[in-house]
Amino acid sequence: MMTDVAEQSGSRADGGDGCVDPGTGTQEPMAAARIAEVRQRIDEIDRALIALWQERAGLSQQVGATRMASGGTRLVLSREREILERFRAALGADGTQFALLLLRAGRGPL
Repeated sequence: MMTDVAEQSGSRADGGDGCVDPGTGTQEPMAAARIAEVRQRIDEIDRALIALWQERAGLSQQVGATRMASGGTRLVLSREREILERFRAALGADGTQFALLLLRAGRGPL
């Protein structure tokens, strides 16, 4: 059975009265409203990221197909290194992992 962090630590997040909103994790109405507002924006960003991911993968697949149809190689390692470095410089180690996922989405696994 799963328990939440507050139960594991022996304290209750609701201050003991049991009125915590399970969707926001707070009993304060103003805080709950702010959390809901911010989460709405997060959901918008997630939808945009998914659309961009799909567009990027499709474009990358077009590049690869065009390159191979013209007698080129399946991938260009120098280009992949450039992309990895761009994401690493902007986002650190997580950026490298993110770039690897993007590259795989566009070209498939190696």
